[in-house]
Amino acid sequence: MDRNRVRIIGGIWRSRLVAFPPRKDLRPTPDRVRETLFNWLGQDLTGKSCLDLFAGSGALGFEAASRGARRVTMVESDPAVYRALAANRDALDARAVGLQKADALDFLRSDAGSYDVVFLDPPFKAGYWQRLAPLLPARLAPGALVYYESALPPDLAPGWEVHRQRRAGQVNYQLLKWTRQ
Repeated sequence: MDRNRVRIIGGIWRSRLVAFPPRKDLRPTPDRVRETLFNWLGQDLTGKSCLDLFAGSGALGFEAASRGARRVTMVESDPAVYRALAANRDALDARAVGLQKADALDFLRSDAGSYDVVFLDPPFKAGYWQRLAPLLPARLAPGALVYYESALPPDLAPGWEVHRQRRAGQVNYQLLKWTRQ
């Protein structure tokens, strides 16, 4: 498979490819990790509102929309990657997908949305968790889950708990819950 394409693994767009430009820090979530994640989430996201905060290739957000999410907001700051996301959205006729060209932290500070599932796959070495964790609770719907992918598991502050976690190669991934409502 082309290095700059990723396959949607489930839902109405199963086996469709989405393309993205080459970027050093852009590494789409591997198929087997996405398969595990969506097994954890129950496969069908009908009616859910999702936030893909570091959209990159769009693999997580398009996967959620393919599986019935009511709304998927993808946030991306890189202009070329943003354009690729828009082209993929148009090619899939993904009406549930909204795009925001913004810095992830700035978006969280200014957004008023509430999300059932938040996907966080930031650049591995950027240490985003400590900056994201205080901003996330205000954006979470009751019972929301936060997916976090990184080189190392996050150092969780009180109020956060691990719902599920695994490791695949050099990827640590987990579903987190905010327990203080």
